Amino acid sequence: MESMEIDSEKVHERKQSEYNYLDERFEIQKEMYRGQQYSQIYFARLHLMRTLLYSLAPTWKPHLPVCKVLGLEEGKECIIVGTLFKHMKLKPCVLDEYSKERSVTPLVKPHNFMHPDDNLILEDESGRVKLGGSALSPAIYVTGVVVALHGKETSAGEFFVEDVLEAGLPPQIERPIDLQEDKYVVLLSGLCIGSKSANPLQFQLLVDHITGHLGDEEEQGLAAQIVHVVIAGNSVEFPRKLINGQNLASKDQSTLYEPIRELDIMLNQIAAGVSVDIMPGLNDPANFALPQQPLNRCLFPGSAPYNTFRSCTNPHSFDVDNIRFLGTSGQNIDDLDKYSEAKSKLDFVERTLRWRHLAPTAPNTLGCYPFTDRDPFLIETCPHVYFVGNQDKYDNRLVKGSEGQLVRLICIPKFCETGIAVAVNLKNLEYHTLSFSTQIS
Repeated sequence: MESMEIDSEKVHERKQSEYNYLDERFEIQKEMYRGQQYSQIYFARLHLMRTLLYSLAPTWKPHLPVCKVLGLEEGKECIIVGTLFKHMKLKPCVLDEYSKERSVTPLVKPHNFMHPDDNLILEDESGRVKLGGSALSPAIYVTGVVVALHGKETSAGEFFVEDVLEAGLPPQIERPIDLQEDKYVVLLSGLCIGSKSANPLQFQLLVDHITGHLGDEEEQGLAAQIVHVVIAGNSVEFPRKLINGQNLASKDQSTLYEPIRELDIMLNQIAAGVSVDIMPGLNDPANFALPQQPLNRCLFPGSAPYNTFRSCTNPHSFDVDNIRFLGTSGQNIDDLDKYSEAKSKLDFVERTLRWRHLAPTAPNTLGCYPFTDRDPFLIETCPHVYFVGNQDKYDNRLVKGSEGQLVRLICIPKFCETGIAVAVNLKNLEYHTLSFSTQIS
């Protein structure tokens, strides 16, 4: 009997990291829905943001008094703090959909509801005032942003804005300086398993790369540096005709479960080797309103038994080796894209950070839970990495704050359309893309 030849190839040991889960504020547990209105979440937002802006005002304009809207006097310069409301001509109204006059209008909806006549109003609990002047652009701001304004009331009863103060980047926990080795967190989104555009082989190549089953020794060495994987929403897609509210035949039920079963098989492979977080997105079987609650673990019988597998909320916040990550599955940025303008999606991402609010358009145009005494979307601590999933293309930017904060902003593209995932190095916040193509060139 021949002696078996032992494979002498080098075995790469995966690097380890410390993980800290920070989603408690996005979890809905003790909250009770008692028919409350949304005014309370606006009140909580204004109360917290105003305290902050009041503390910044003396260094911003030390010579000016701070007034309430009701206390404005014509011609007297002052600072007012309140919530912006954007009056939009083209914004769809639910009541209009039922009116007879509208029935002849075309049903094609514009991608963006901006109009040159849009104007801004500022309100606090004492009243509201229309804003004038060119210092505040209606194209940039949206309903729900809390700002401080320097200006004076005109004879027409408008508040003429001369300067604007935003909250700016929040304080940041110090980045650890003792990270000597390269460790990567892989971010991806928009797997869309079950859709026509999904390519199962493409995802399998990514899984094989992460688990170290792909490429030569050098590539396996790189794979061993991956310490964490985040899947930011829209992992599955169901055939529309099956989810129209009717009872399903048993064969249709199995078709409906197929995408989730396929996802579970893939997650099972990843979780066996590296820790993985999965966030819900717009198309996933989760609640619609933000914050979306974790996908039920029963959906993942293969992956759920692993302690490396976590089903998380959207938005999602966590630390890996004391590097703070914060991200969403993209609904907050897609909504800003409908009601304001920017050169790139990264501009929207940066604005939410400077406004210190993840989803300023919630609850106005973006569905959210009616919180009574808090607003979980306020960004109290500045992340080191702020990511947004399900975007049309990959993009990134490094943003600096006035107190030395450094934040890497990342737009994660839809994997099913681009085959791209993003790897972020914890040591220096540098990044590279992992691109998987199954086309034969």
